[in-house]
Amino acid sequence: MCDPTNKLNSASRKQMFLAMSGIAASAVVVAFDATIISNSLPQVVAALGGMDLYAWAGTGYFLASAITILIFGRLGDLYGRKPLMIISMVLVVLGSVLGGLSQSMEQLIAFRVLQGLGGGMMIASTFAAPADLFPDPRRRVRWLLIISLTFATASGLGPVLGGWITQSLGWRATFFVAPVAALIGIVTTWRYFPWIKPTRDAKLRLDWLGSFLLTLAVGSPLVGVELLTGLGESTYRLWGIGLIVLGVGAAALLVPVERRAQTPIFPLRVLRTSESQFINLAGLLSGAVMFILIFYIPLLLQDVFGYSPSHAGLLMTPLVAGTSVGSIINGRLFPRQNEPGRLMVFGSGLLALGCVFTLTFSASSPGWWILLTMSVCGMGLGFLLPNFTLFMQMLAEQRDVGVASALVQTTRALGSAFGTAIVGIAVARISITVGVQAGLVCCVVMSLVIGWISSRIHMKNFNKT
Repeated sequence: MCDPTNKLNSASRKQMFLAMSGIAASAVVVAFDATIISNSLPQVVAALGGMDLYAWAGTGYFLASAITILIFGRLGDLYGRKPLMIISMVLVVLGSVLGGLSQSMEQLIAFRVLQGLGGGMMIASTFAAPADLFPDPRRRVRWLLIISLTFATASGLGPVLGGWITQSLGWRATFFVAPVAALIGIVTTWRYFPWIKPTRDAKLRLDWLGSFLLTLAVGSPLVGVELLTGLGESTYRLWGIGLIVLGVGAAALLVPVERRAQTPIFPLRVLRTSESQFINLAGLLSGAVMFILIFYIPLLLQDVFGYSPSHAGLLMTPLVAGTSVGSIINGRLFPRQNEPGRLMVFGSGLLALGCVFTLTFSASSPGWWILLTMSVCGMGLGFLLPNFTLFMQMLAEQRDVGVASALVQTTRALGSAFGTAIVGIAVARISITVGVQAGLVCCVVMSLVIGWISSRIHMKNFNKT
């Protein structure tokens, strides 16, 4: 793989900033794409019908993202990331516009899947791109902080903006926000981000079999869980079991196939250490916790407690503000830590505490208590999310930075899909109140497990290596 340092040493600070602005724009797009409709979904269901499909508006997006992140992360390593970033934003624009024109929940879900394909490609490129520009982790951590802050801020503003737009202009208008940000990102990336093409000694042979098996291993279990637990007919239960078995079988076959592949789509060396395995397990659980909060707290506030979409969105704002503050503090403390994994232990404790507080929410809860609770949850996430990506990049070889970054994003997307699907099933089959409460209890448990996992991750800081 080429070292991009020589190409970038001559770049001015302004050029580097402009290049990173394209990455930041991508982060805004993918965050809006994933979260902006969360506050408008109750109105979408009221207009289009299909409450039993509520979860699939989120699950379909995350499923498509989870399938594509890892594959396109690897393709970025092999061919360069700039073309993938531009194509991904084009797909997001197309999927968003079509989603805003949907006439049924089935159409909406199909277009959310298209958005998810673009979003997965974008995530794979966005979080790996700083490693191309800044091979030195001491410089990269500052820029990763900016990307994480941008992503977190947009993720938090998404529900607020979506709620305000839904109340003012109707739910369809929320689908036309991401395309505006995407157009800005396309122009900025095209003009300023360098196309760094890796050098190769031999002609590449794409690992088509590995890609197919990887798609089955990631996608089949997600669809299987939805069919197994979301529908009562025995035929669908059998399909669900079959898909889960298919996914497990594909994962088992993937290992020997990737060991023999000349250019594996998923090089197994990125998971050779226990630290990398623990990081991805923690990422899986954190994705579930984060998006259960983002998708189902607004549903509880609106449909059970009677808040307006804009009011519910405002109460969710501290989730992103807390994430931003936590990320800033984490970025300042990280270089000074002999064992930076301790920051994740602290973050998981805050997240668990915040999730416990959410269990006290009721129609009579004062607004300041909901705001405080969301702030605590956000602070906890701020000490977790940036470190997952940075740790994986530090553990990976330079030639695998993209696939390593994509792997942790994939596990987070898988967690998001499983979390939103399972809680959505409980909401549809029991009630909103019981379903969301059960999901929040699971969030407490998962946060504690993240803390235990983080305590077992022992990494030397780059200042000590």
